[in-house]
Amino acid sequence: MPAVSKGDGMRGLAVFISDIRNCKSKEAEIKRINKELANIRSKFKGDKALDGYSKKKYVCKLLFIFLLGHDIDFGHMEAVNLLSSNKYTEKQIGYLFISVLVNSNSELIRLINNAIKNDLSSRNPTFMCLALHCIANVGSREMAEAFAGEIPRILVAGDTMDSVKQSAALCLLRLYKTCPDLVLMGEWTSRVVHLLNDQHMGVVTAAISLITCLSQKNPDEFKTCVSLAVSRLSRIVSSASTDLQDYTYYFVPAPWLSCKLLRLLQCYPPPEDGAVKGRLVECLETILNKAQEPPKSKKVQHSNAKNAILFEAIALIIHYDSEPNLLVRACNQLGQFLQHRETNLRYLALESMCTLASSEFSHEAVKTHIETVINALKTERDVSVRQRAADLLYAMCDRSNAKQIVAEMLSYLETADYSIREEMVLKVAILAEKYAVDYSWYVDTILNLIRIAGDYVSEEVWYRVIQIVINRDDVQGYAAKTVFEALQAPACHENMVKVGGYILGEFGNLIAGDPRSSPLVQFNLLHSKFHLCSVPTRALLLSAYIKFINLFPETKSTIQEVLRCDSQIRNSDVELQQRAVEYLKLSSIASTDVLATVLEEMPPFPERESSILAKLKKKKGPGAVSVELEDGKREGGELNGGGERGDTPAMSASNASTPSPSADLLGLRPAPAVGSAPPSVGSLLVDVFSEGPAAATAGVNDDGFLSSAPPPAVSEEPAPPLPEAEDLLNKFVCKNNGVLFENQLLQIGIKSEYRQNLGRMYLFFGNKTSVQFVSFSTAVSCPGELPTQLNLQTKTVEPLIEGGAQVQQVVNIECLTDFIDAPLLNIKFRYGGALQNITLKLPVTINKFFQPTEMLSQEFFQRWKQLSQPQQEAQKIFKSGHGIDTEVVKAKLLGLGTALLENVDPNPENFVCAGVIQTKGQQVGCLLRLEPNAQAQMYRLTLRSSKDTVSKRICDLLAEQF
Repeated sequence: MPAVSKGDGMRGLAVFISDIRNCKSKEAEIKRINKELANIRSKFKGDKALDGYSKKKYVCKLLFIFLLGHDIDFGHMEAVNLLSSNKYTEKQIGYLFISVLVNSNSELIRLINNAIKNDLSSRNPTFMCLALHCIANVGSREMAEAFAGEIPRILVAGDTMDSVKQSAALCLLRLYKTCPDLVLMGEWTSRVVHLLNDQHMGVVTAAISLITCLSQKNPDEFKTCVSLAVSRLSRIVSSASTDLQDYTYYFVPAPWLSCKLLRLLQCYPPPEDGAVKGRLVECLETILNKAQEPPKSKKVQHSNAKNAILFEAIALIIHYDSEPNLLVRACNQLGQFLQHRETNLRYLALESMCTLASSEFSHEAVKTHIETVINALKTERDVSVRQRAADLLYAMCDRSNAKQIVAEMLSYLETADYSIREEMVLKVAILAEKYAVDYSWYVDTILNLIRIAGDYVSEEVWYRVIQIVINRDDVQGYAAKTVFEALQAPACHENMVKVGGYILGEFGNLIAGDPRSSPLVQFNLLHSKFHLCSVPTRALLLSAYIKFINLFPETKSTIQEVLRCDSQIRNSDVELQQRAVEYLKLSSIASTDVLATVLEEMPPFPERESSILAKLKKKKGPGAVSVELEDGKREGGELNGGGERGDTPAMSASNASTPSPSADLLGLRPAPAVGSAPPSVGSLLVDVFSEGPAAATAGVNDDGFLSSAPPPAVSEEPAPPLPEAEDLLNKFVCKNNGVLFENQLLQIGIKSEYRQNLGRMYLFFGNKTSVQFVSFSTAVSCPGELPTQLNLQTKTVEPLIEGGAQVQQVVNIECLTDFIDAPLLNIKFRYGGALQNITLKLPVTINKFFQPTEMLSQEFFQRWKQLSQPQQEAQKIFKSGHGIDTEVVKAKLLGLGTALLENVDPNPENFVCAGVIQTKGQQVGCLLRLEPNAQAQMYRLTLRSSKDTVSKRICDLLAEQF
């Protein structure tokens, strides 16, 4: 880079920066900046032509002001003019200004492109680098179209200097990431690949970043890079630290280039050429050997560089998964890091070993470190390391160590961090099911899981244990006995009550012979938990009670008394009330045979992929589930109780046709045929008494028991608007995007756009919980006279929102005439069986249809006088609620939709605005004047329009903003 002469110090810039730093307040800083901006503007507009030094100085000041957070709306042309200077410092400042302040849609792009072309063809390496840096920084499509064909030529030209080649490679990489369709290598491919053989290490380092990105998209075109990358890597690995002095970092030769070469090789399978493959294996062995050597320096930079290469090499070994010797050596090396004093190394070692555990060659080697990993789970201070330890235990688990690992994970759960408990619960549940040889152990494990971490046991977990118990006759009696004993604990989690209610309702007869678990004892034990449970659990218990009447006729009178009491048949919850009434009637009028048919034992569920595994996949993301998939391949089997591996989410089949949150209790009924209609009530009753195989499942209600009618749809009347609905509406008067409403369950976001009298609003409904929202529906209504003033059209929204998911709804708006009221948005859905009914005001206000109107001072006050009738004016005098900040006031007035008129009011402290409200029937002109009194912290707001209702409404809306 050329040296900067003393004359380039720009003393004026240094004085200005010093003045800014010495300002005692924000107001003083703004005042000094405004003064400087006025001076610069006058200099640029003056008749006297500025020399290059002055332009550079003033452009530098503008750049500094912009970096302080102020908008700059002039000076761009002067910066472009600096590009044509032959002085480095002037050209540098011009390019810097353009890179920071000029956006890709600027009208100056064409002029800038011409200046860049001149610099690229100048053959001056310094100017070429400046031009290439500017292209990379702006990275617009226009620049890609202009230079995508030129830069590869510069990159591979024999007479291009090394520093320019580096800049060209990185510039091309930036353009390729921005516009991949425009950067076509074509004839340049082989010459770009051969840059890996360049003598200059900086060129190789820059080129490999470009080649890696290109090869990820077009691997076949760049496959010749493999042999060159192996050759270059071999030279680096076998070199001594003194051979590459300029690129040796703390005794490690070219660590960054080595890492990039290893990363490039991970884009391709193992080399087919035996010589190349042998050379690569030799390189990887050398890297592993060097890791065992004593360090050449005690400084952390040395160990960081050395370990960075080692971990990339291990990642490549894992990627190839074809060299058993290297895999085992890599595992042993990582095992040494598990007890390293550096937390980051322990974390990376655990993470890499998770992947190694999925390889058939290294799985056994990973298992030898089980005690170390268990110790890390118990003693690590960092929660992220403990989480990786849990992941590794999960990955290394097989039939030989499943009981030990599950026991350790259960033990850790009692003190585990809240952030990882849910994931730990899912993993314990999956391992217990996958490797259960003795299903009594599986039942014990899941019940223990519910006892230890009941709050984190999702529905999928207890759905699955019930499915397995129902499908396996040999475990049903043991499950009933175990759950009965678990329910006797004084403090019993609600999920345990759900499992107990279901299993005892189905198989309580298997333990009824013991006086300690007689039918009445079972019923009383369940009913003692009834008043402590939520509505969905109570509904399940009521279904268990009616099952008891079928299993144990001697309990009929006791259970009927419970169903007959006012707290049941007059319950405020319609679901509980309906069940109590129907079950009471069914037990009274049905014969023993009919009752036995309706309430017969649940048939085995059809086998499919575990819904717990599907939930873990969703929680961890697609890239993090490879462990269990690979593990499945290694074991040669699938989850116990699992048959075909479907990709359908566990509960989607039933929730598509029923609004209850617990519908299809185990998520295992086969999905209905596409296009088939939901069964009617009549067909359900007929199926109950038929002898076909569908009889037992046709009427299954939302907790898995048979019901005489489907659950009721969400049909309650919309709730009245929330008390804070008006405040939420006012937050959107001066903005179009943001979060309208948020509570513990739901978040509603809004994004809207308006043009003339038309608008479009996007509503985003986000489920903040891990549980599905079912029967989700929205309704937009117009109260009072609003239907004649606004025309709203909405698209229907998906009725089911998965946990953590988001759905979108579009609302089209047409303003027919001016209006005051806001439309109402009602949201209904069921969460955990309870109906959620929320009504808000949709932020559609009359100012959204403003068209800003520019006016001169004379035109404004002439129109102001024309609107002088008393009914055309609305005025409010009010105290400022947030202090008087000029920039905030301007932003809110612009957000209102009007044009903010500069230099119109005689008092420069006042704000005046003008706009026209566009409706289908007419246009309403509006003038606004806001007079702040900073001393008294008061405002006077005056609105004048051709329609009195508009003046008053906008005055009321705007007054709330200050």
